[in-house]
Amino acid sequence: MKSINYPMLGFAFATAFFIMLIGVAISFGSLLGILLSILAVFIVMGFGFVTKKKMREKGGN
Repeated sequence: MKSINYPMLGFAFATAFFIMLIGVAISFGSLLGILLSILAVFIVMGFGFVTKKKMREKGGN
């Protein structure tokens, strides 16, 4: 059984949270909230991909 990769799990939960915030911002009609949430999704996903690449180069999973 594989062990849980907690940093990647954290990035996945954070990304899902910000995607949900997009829906909340839409329901409130907040254009600023929508844009900030979309920006946060791109930032968190970007950090996740960079972290995954560094882990792969270092010999991790």
